[in-house]
Amino acid sequence: MMSQSTVTFLLLLCFVCFAGTVKSVAVGKSSSSLGYIKTSCSTTLYPKLCMQSLSVYANKIKGNPQHLAEAALSVSINKAESASVYVSMMTRVKGLKGRESQAVKDCLDNMKDTVDRLSRSMKEMGQTGRSTSQSDFSWHMSNVQTWVSAALTDENTCVDGFAGHSMDGNVKTAIRARISDVAHFTSNALALINRYASKHQA
Repeated sequence: MMSQSTVTFLLLLCFVCFAGTVKSVAVGKSSSSLGYIKTSCSTTLYPKLCMQSLSVYANKIKGNPQHLAEAALSVSINKAESASVYVSMMTRVKGLKGRESQAVKDCLDNMKDTVDRLSRSMKEMGQTGRSTSQSDFSWHMSNVQTWVSAALTDENTCVDGFAGHSMDGNVKTAIRARISDVAHFTSNALALINRYASKHQA
């Protein structure tokens, strides 16, 4: 008969082996998901940014194109909301006047529209997964693509509003950098949304 210490040792050994197996399986799934994200991101204009922002969602995405598009859209919404708050703060900067003041106010309106359109797109994305026919899917997907494209236009419009050397300065530099960053995320989201649409139609 084995001693109690031997039994304890064997049980501990089994536990360690089991834990190692579970960890290996988990890592394997994660690696597979990361590979899928990397391949998908290679079709975007900013693949490195795409990979960096979406890798944390690997276990949720799990090779699902809808989940991937939704994750990218979620990142874009968060960035747009943050940028909108930032631009709102910039409207209170002392010394703003003339074209510069108007450009900041117009940009704030653009960013509010961006947040609204991206948020509506996220809700509509949920409908695509519940579509019962191709025509139903295409209807919801068309809405998503239209709103995300419009959001990207709003972001570019904000940046264009500061065109010209007359407005060169810290405010212009700060806002354009922040909004350009948001536009990159939105561009990536739109690319992955289009990829999801094409795969579903195929």
